[in-house]
Amino acid sequence: MDAYALQLAEKLEETQHDFWNISHQTAEFISMLIKISKVKNVLEIGTSNGYSTLWIADALKDSNTGGHLTTIEFYEKRQSIARENIENCNLSDYVTFKQGRALEIIPELDFVPDMVFIDANKAEYIQYFDLLKDKLPAGAIILADNVVSHAAKVADFLETIKNDTRYQSQVLDLPAGLLMALKLV
Repeated sequence: MDAYALQLAEKLEETQHDFWNISHQTAEFISMLIKISKVKNVLEIGTSNGYSTLWIADALKDSNTGGHLTTIEFYEKRQSIARENIENCNLSDYVTFKQGRALEIIPELDFVPDMVFIDANKAEYIQYFDLLKDKLPAGAIILADNVVSHAAKVADFLETIKNDTRYQSQVLDLPAGLLMALKLV
């Protein structure tokens, strides 16, 4: 991450609780995972002010895979802030912003993601999974934040993905809890 982007990330960390951002540790993990796995098409469900978007887009840039992030945010004001943050970091070429309900946008996507990061309406995690689970290719990665901090709201999602034999999953001991699932077949 260049100096400006790093400064912006640190500034956004101060607003973590106002914008429901992921933790710094989770952001670092996702960035490293993108670089290791060489993913190309990332779908982020829940942009907020663009903190995780910044980390994902920067990792895609650094991995030199020609990767691209499509990020969905329900709230127009939050997406506007995120768009400005991404533009200020010169990462706009790596990000497509979609504003509206994820449940309506996901079926209309014109690409198949090989990584999905879910950090939006917790009660809808199961519906996001239902829309994506059959379309994702073998080797695709699903990450879902807040699976420990909001365990009751995501219980059906966790149970469903755990019992889907096409996926291997693990809850990682990162702040708020991060589910990582790999599509096997």
